[in-house]
Amino acid sequence: MTDANVLLRQHQRDEHGGESTGRRIFRYVPYTIVQDASAQPEYEASCVSGEEEDCGAGSGPCQAPGEVEEWQRRHTQETRHLRYRRSFADYAVLERQG
Repeated sequence: MTDANVLLRQHQRDEHGGESTGRRIFRYVPYTIVQDASAQPEYEASCVSGEEEDCGAGSGPCQAPGEVEEWQRRHTQETRHLRYRRSFADYAVLERQG
């Protein structure tokens, strides 16, 4: 018998006053994953143009995608670089339905 099985049997005995019924009840509780409204999402871009290696310049975290796009336009004007990696990050919470 594996350690996990031994622990399960012990838990079942403790839960049922020394008797093992071999049954457990699991209740389904529906949740929805939603964006956390209390935290601002972040947008960011980094320049991955370059022959030998990536440029590596970055916009830093921004609060709106338009800010990142403006940074990309300015960087392209200054460097003629055309390829960027964009990132979006947010916080999510699980909310109980019903």
